[in-house]
Amino acid sequence: MTTRRFFLVRHGETDWNVVGRLQGRRDVPLNTLGRIQAGQVGRVLAQLAGDTRALSYVSSPLSRAVETMRILRTGLDLPVADFKTDIRFAEISFGLWEGQTWPELRRRDYEAVRRRDLDPWNFAPPCGESYRTLCERVGAACAEIEDDAVIVTHGGVIRALLHVKAGMPEGEASILPVRQGAVYVVARGGFEVAD
Repeated sequence: MTTRRFFLVRHGETDWNVVGRLQGRRDVPLNTLGRIQAGQVGRVLAQLAGDTRALSYVSSPLSRAVETMRILRTGLDLPVADFKTDIRFAEISFGLWEGQTWPELRRRDYEAVRRRDLDPWNFAPPCGESYRTLCERVGAACAEIEDDAVIVTHGGVIRALLHVKAGMPEGEASILPVRQGAVYVVARGGFEVAD
């Protein structure tokens, strides 16, 4: 069992989060509250992690994650741009469903949404990906990180990592609400949430 700690951070709020639009790979910026949440995460990390300069920092390349990382690093008095990005930490792809809300999808593609409801872990939207596929790419990305690390990413990725790294059952992970402004600390096969 690895002794590395992963400090998982969901990007701050966006206007699409507010209205419930599936963002996936769409590059939606943070809103004002999202920037405040990013600053809050920096303060939480300072309390949790000890020497924050000794950590590795990696972010999804989507702007909402990159901006969250820059803000939290500013709060930690670290060089704002001194972190890596890795496309494998980008959000799960919702394919042709991106930009739509669940109520819209239920009206337009009821049967497909029903199939997803029955098996959310293995279902892939049209031109999208499943949580099972997501687990493969984020698991591989984490395997390459050698130190304790702060990973700024997305709700779907955190669900996948809680399954892969903390053993959360698929059915539980697929419906877990992942909070913004919180830190999910994964270590020794378990996790805790701090905010």
